[in-house]
Amino acid sequence: MSPPLRIAGVYVLVAAIWIWCSDRAVDVLVPDSGLRMTLQTLKGWAFVLATGAMLFWMIRRDVRRLEQGNRRLRQGREQALRVLVAAMDVRHQETGHHSERVARMAAELARLDGVRGRALDELRLGALLHDIGKLALPDTILTKPGPLDEEERTLMRRHPRIGYELLQQVDFLRGSSDVPYSHHERWDGGGYPQGLRGEEIPLAARIFSVIDVWDALITERVYKPAWPEARVLEYLREIAGSQLDPRLVELFLGHYVALKSLASTPGAEPVTLSQPAA
Repeated sequence: MSPPLRIAGVYVLVAAIWIWCSDRAVDVLVPDSGLRMTLQTLKGWAFVLATGAMLFWMIRRDVRRLEQGNRRLRQGREQALRVLVAAMDVRHQETGHHSERVARMAAELARLDGVRGRALDELRLGALLHDIGKLALPDTILTKPGPLDEEERTLMRRHPRIGYELLQQVDFLRGSSDVPYSHHERWDGGGYPQGLRGEEIPLAARIFSVIDVWDALITERVYKPAWPEARVLEYLREIAGSQLDPRLVELFLGHYVALKSLASTPGAEPVTLSQPAA
């Protein structure tokens, strides 16, 4: 029996028993009609209070069960996504659980910027799946040790739109498509695939881009060695206002030590919790 039917059935049964028994008891025990009327009124209020408390308890219990079921469902979905992302990272020859790492850091940077609730969850999943569109690209491009030629670069630049189209086909991921679609846009409008500028770029994508550029430079890739940390931080300052949102770069640098610690803590969640544009 479904929860609504069970609650309704229990309510009707308890109400019928209470009304029948209490009416008989009042009729037998109270001969005075005036007092009987008063007791009937009090009995009615007692019934309302008692059944209200009972309904509250039953509904709260079922809501908690539903919340637990939804939580397990979300966890199962996310575990499946993490397996997919881990396989993607292996295929792309990314280092040290790249997607997990940047998702943790992006979620914490978003929290520092005041993002909360559903928007934060969508950003985190979008960051985890930021390169999902690369599934459609050949390995010869993804793992090429040298620079891409013009034709290869054109193919590479298709992956944000492919990622967006993939996520739009999944109900619970539609709200997470801002990062995969827009993380290669630039603050000055010179990015792709839409050529958005400034705050036209979704906030989630602007937040993630700061983390993505940092991670791409500070880690070794098949096409380049890792940069020294001091050089990476200086480069972020240089491209603030051109490639990256300058306010978010400042926020990142102001909390750099805490954010960097998340990069080396696999499985860690923020206190709640690729490469540069070609």
